[in-house]
Amino acid sequence: MAKMKRTYNLSSTTVGLVRHLAEEAKVAPTQDAVVERAIQALARRVRDEEHTRQFASCALDPEFQRELEEIAADFEADDRASWALG
Repeated sequence: MAKMKRTYNLSSTTVGLVRHLAEEAKVAPTQDAVVERAIQALARRVRDEEHTRQFASCALDPEFQRELEEIAADFEADDRASWALG
């Protein structure tokens, strides 16, 4: 993946933490890699929280619940046959 030079204004505390994580804790080979890992982790957390909200709303959606029941009914015979095979 191509790298792009960017400039961000970070607190000295944050810069120190990034340096520590790269040089002493060895969580990533470079300070840039520490920042990339942190951003990826944050993006994953935000995505997972959004999915959690969406799934929670599905649990309250009567139309979605009806569709789940229809799908379960459509596959019930196959499911029971699979269970019997163990």
